[in-house]
Amino acid sequence: MNERVNKIVIVGGGTAGWMAAASLARFFDGKPSHIVLIESEQIGTVGVGEATIPGIRAFNLSLGIDEIDFIRKTNATFKLGIEFRNWYQNNTTFFHPFAAYGLPLHGVEFHHYIARMRAAGETVDIADYSFPIQLARRGHFAQPHEKPPTPLADYGYAYHFDAALYASYLRDYAMARGVVRIEGKIASVKLHPDDGFIESVIMDNNAEIAGQLFIDCSGFRGLLIEEALHTGYDDWRCWLPCDRAVAVQSQLTGEPTPYTRTTAHEAGWQWRIPLQHRTGNGYVYASRFISDEQARQTLLTHLDGEPIKQPRQFDFVTGRRKKIWNKNCFALGLASGFLEPLESTSISLIQTGISKLLQFFPDVSFNAHDMAEVNRLHHHEFERIRDFLILHYKATTRSDTAFWRFCQEMPVPDSLAHKMQVYESRGHLVMYDPEAFEKESWVTMYMGFHRYAERYDERADNINLDELKNQLAKMRQMIQIAADQAMRHGDFIARHCAAE
Repeated sequence: MNERVNKIVIVGGGTAGWMAAASLARFFDGKPSHIVLIESEQIGTVGVGEATIPGIRAFNLSLGIDEIDFIRKTNATFKLGIEFRNWYQNNTTFFHPFAAYGLPLHGVEFHHYIARMRAAGETVDIADYSFPIQLARRGHFAQPHEKPPTPLADYGYAYHFDAALYASYLRDYAMARGVVRIEGKIASVKLHPDDGFIESVIMDNNAEIAGQLFIDCSGFRGLLIEEALHTGYDDWRCWLPCDRAVAVQSQLTGEPTPYTRTTAHEAGWQWRIPLQHRTGNGYVYASRFISDEQARQTLLTHLDGEPIKQPRQFDFVTGRRKKIWNKNCFALGLASGFLEPLESTSISLIQTGISKLLQFFPDVSFNAHDMAEVNRLHHHEFERIRDFLILHYKATTRSDTAFWRFCQEMPVPDSLAHKMQVYESRGHLVMYDPEAFEKESWVTMYMGFHRYAERYDERADNINLDELKNQLAKMRQMIQIAADQAMRHGDFIARHCAAE
């Protein structure tokens, strides 16, 4: 049996670096290891990925992190989903929840019954059959019961948190478990002359740090995965045209909402992420359709509160690294690729990348088949999220600006085109398992953009229409009552987990 890898060098801190360090410290608990993380305070981090999806709860749980302690120390709030404003058309709104809609009846998915009601001339809003949407509309929050009395009350939640505080929280966790932090900049990377594997990194003070496995968390630059190993990058701007973002923190006004808000603008969209102590804001835009100064002014004009700092601008190329694992280098976070934060997947992709590494953790032979499988899974995951994000742009009916007209007219990947065509024909949801976003998320987008199928599953006709109306009324009433009874989001935080 080959020697196990246990000398690991993590290049870059921030959320990605310290998530990796904390996970590896937990992975090696009680076993010999030497884990080093190199970061420079002079370089800093992007630090704007402050909204998450429910998988973050499983990540924290895997580390044994206490939820209340985490929330207090990161100024976190709860997230039931994302509100989309002005995406379908100006002055329209829909909500993407972390939950299913209604209940399947007689083995037929719920959205087919909504389609049947519409075909019968009935006015029906699928949002009435989502508990988290009704909570969000009221500004309420309730934690899901471990054993919900009805499937209607089964839903997920995530968090908004201060990314810098979360990185610090994980840094303390990792260093308490033996991870060594080195402050400084890397001047060069030394490769083995025979196989091209990374031998060490040379610091700007000439110190040499060797390792067996190198984790690249150096951000867009890709210091190891790209600059040293020349892995290559797939550019997806033909489908996701936004290439810049301007971000700013602002004062919190009123109670923090239990959801992220995204508002479509002239040449992109704006995020709004409420924390306990402030609000995070940013405008993601396509630079060919708007100037940087116009984007900056658009962002500042649409803030709820006064800006706290000066806006910061970021350039990016949507796409993915051709390999997440190349030789003895494993890329995480922005170094592995970038999909704009429209559905808050940035931190989730760090988490799933770490999961793949731990599942296929190498020995010193670095088995090529294991590495190929990790790269295949990485490609599949990125492509599935990519398609979901493209749908947000392609499905719009906005034609008021050149940007939105471009989005309507642009071709889409064959994998997405097939999904859309099958849905528009029969209302069936094509899934390329595994998928980061389940069927309910696709239903949200189709319904939110008023994309209705030509037909529905004919088995939905097996229920008498009056009986169907009665079933739907009962579901709707149960959800309304439960949402009314829940606490206000701000009151829930104040009572249980207010920041220290």
